[in-house]
Parts: sequence; C-alpha cells; structure tokens
Amino acid sequence: MSVCPIDYRYGFPEMKRLFTEQAKLDHILEVEAALAVAQAEEGRFPKKDAQRIAEAARSGRIKLQRVKELEAATRHDIMAVVKAFAEQCGESGRFVHLGATSNDITDTAMALQFKEALGLLRSDLAGMRDALLARAVEHKDTVMLGRTHGQWALPITFGLKLAVFVSEFQRHVERLDQAGPRVCVGKMSGAVGTGAGYGGKAIGIQERVMTKLGLGIPDATNQVIQRDRHAEFVFLMANIAASVEKLATEIRLLQRSEVGEVQEPFDEKKQVGSSTMAQKRNPVTCENSCGLARIVRAYVTPALENVPLWHERDLTNSSAERMMIPHACILTDYILRNMTTVVKGMKVNAGAMLANLKSTRGLIMSESVMIALVGKGMDRQDAHELLRTASARAVAESRDLHDILSEDPKVIKLMPRKELAAALDYARYTGDSAETVERLARKLRPAA
Repeated sequence: MSVCPIDYRYGFPEMKRLFTEQAKLDHILEVEAALAVAQAEEGRFPKKDAQRIAEAARSGRIKLQRVKELEAATRHDIMAVVKAFAEQCGESGRFVHLGATSNDITDTAMALQFKEALGLLRSDLAGMRDALLARAVEHKDTVMLGRTHGQWALPITFGLKLAVFVSEFQRHVERLDQAGPRVCVGKMSGAVGTGAGYGGKAIGIQERVMTKLGLGIPDATNQVIQRDRHAEFVFLMANIAASVEKLATEIRLLQRSEVGEVQEPFDEKKQVGSSTMAQKRNPVTCENSCGLARIVRAYVTPALENVPLWHERDLTNSSAERMMIPHACILTDYILRNMTTVVKGMKVNAGAMLANLKSTRGLIMSESVMIALVGKGMDRQDAHELLRTASARAVAESRDLHDILSEDPKVIKLMPRKELAAALDYARYTGDSAETVERLARKLRPAA
C-alpha cells in the first residue's frame, strides 16, 4: 500500500529511478568494486581477486532481496550488502570492503546520486531558462501594467517581466555548475578519517577510487563527508524552488479574473476547473508548484541541522537524509518541468493588458509628465507636487489625468496639448525594456 504521494502522484520516472532501493544498491556495488580495484593497484591484494569482485558487482547476482534478508538479521544495511556481495565472490570475497567504513561506501554512493541528479536538474533549468527567453523575445514590445505593492505603477513590457526570470534561472544554472565540484565528492578515509585500515595507502586508494568514479577528492575528512556539502545541495534546490514559486505566483496573479492578462494552459476539450462551477479555469499547475516548492524549502532546516554532528560522526543525519535528499530532488525536478510546460503553453492576452492600461485613466503616466515638465524648466519637486495633487483629483472625480492636467495653466503654459498627449502615451514610456530583452538574448544565444 502506497502512503507517500511521491509514489503515486508526484515526480517523473527519470529522477525517481535515481533513488530506488535498487539504484542505491547498484551505486554501492559500483563503489565497492572501484575500491577493490584501487586497493589491488596499490598492492593490497592480488589483482585477480579485485577482478572477481568487480565482475560480481556487475553480474546481477547480488540481489536486493538477499540484502534485505541479511539486514533483518544484522540490523546493519552496509554489512548486509558486504555479506551478500562476498557470497558471490568465492574466495575473493574476503577482500570485499577491506579497510573501509560504512560511510566510505554510502557517502561516495550518495555523491554518485548527486552527480546524476545535478545532471537532470541542469537540463531542467536550461529548459526553463530557454522557454522563458523564447516568450520574452516574443513579447519584448507587449506593453502592460507594471505593479508595485499590488498597485498600478508604470508601464512595462511582458518581455521585460519574463527577462527578469530568465536571468534568475540562468543564475541557478551557474550556481549548480559551481556547486557540483563541492557536492559531488566521495571519501575513502576509513573509520574516523585516518585511513589506518588501508595499510598506509589510504591517500592513494582514495585518489584512485574517486578518479575512477568521476568524483571530487576531499582534502580532509573524518568518518563522514562533511554535511555542509549536503546542505549546499539541498539549499540549491530550495533556492530553485523559491524561484519556481515566484514565477508560478506571478502567473496566478496575472490570471485572476479581474486581471486576465495571462492564463496557464487549459485543455478546453477535457479539463475540468471545478466539480460544481463549470466556468472555472483554475491555475492548478501553478498552485501545485507553489505548494510543493514550500516542501522543498522546508528541507533546508534538517539539512543544516545535519552539519554539526558529534565528534568524528554520529548517525543523526542518516534518517533525515533518506527522506530529504530523494524528496527534494524528485519534487524540484517535478515542479521545474511542470512550470516549463506552463511557460511554453501559457496564453498571453495583450488585449486585456491594453484594457487594464486604459483603466488607469492615465494615472500611471504621472512620472512621464513630471519628467517632461522638468525638461521644460519646472522644478522637479514642484512638478512632483503638481502631479500628486492632479492625480488625487483625477481619482476623486473619476476623470482622466489628461483632462485634469489640460485645465492647469502651469502645465498648458509649458506643454502644448500635443506634447502632453505624447507624455501620456503608454507605449512611449517603456524605456529600454525591448533592448534589455534583446541584450539578454544575445548573451544567452550568441549564435542567434
């Protein structure tokens, strides 16, 4: 019986496969095989024994069910693997796990999982970035209301709004690339980190193993890889999830019935918005992504709590990591891919954007008029006060700002009506919005 929604509702197969019991066992066997070969190369035991161990690791003869049977008896997960492994290696089984401590194997196996997960997440991030960039270029000149504090502010283009997200997700790509070498690091330094069990050859063995596995080599460890690395990995996903929620929230706000400027994809032939209100078209994918992003961010606390382990190690991190690492990876991948689909398919209602601009009755152009008046010789503070009082009067009388200003002798004296109309033109006051989008496109797509 499934209990966790990840088992039956959330997540994509590619990321889920990385964290199955079988995948974990396969990684552990890969690490044990690399360790055996490295020790043989360092002269710890005959190479023919290492070859038998490596062949057994690849053979498929070491079964998960057998490992579980042994774990039930030993109550130790790695010892269960070692016993099941040794059973399949004949006389060479006596060299399996020689000199190693459990975390030499589990931490290195986890680093392999991190490496694979980061590869999928990088692809996800690049996909999100590119989808946003395509829509930003498409709408670089689409004028809409800019809002601050939830209130009308100034005109903006939808392309510029999306370009801000493009830049943000590009930073996540860069953070991921920078974090990889710090996060994907294994160890072979034995119990408490001295490497004594490797017969004075721990440093060479560790270098050989990590080189074979394509992982980083730590400068110094105790019995475990230090959990600041794992905390950075979880925080990276939490930071990504925060940006996903930011994007999803923006779309939700723009999809409100009173705004109607953007809508997430909706299958009009089949999709149901409400079990009773047949007219509903709810932003359910965006809302789902917001909720799951909060779960991802919640894992930051246990990840940080895992950093201060006792002395050379304790086991308080283990149970938390079994939960938070797979869940954070699976959910981050899930919301990134879902929201990329939303970005690609979202409907942009330029007509609603224009209608909402017009509904401001010119109020959002007060800065434009103020700057134009200063250009005609008026003091900046006087111009600001003039626009403040004119705007308040326009609101109180439900009139256009243009009409209020046209009646002000100070304005008419300095600005002909044609110039006043130009200063109140939404489309002429988007500044460098389009150029910002184009510059970003040239930076990220230099060959385009």
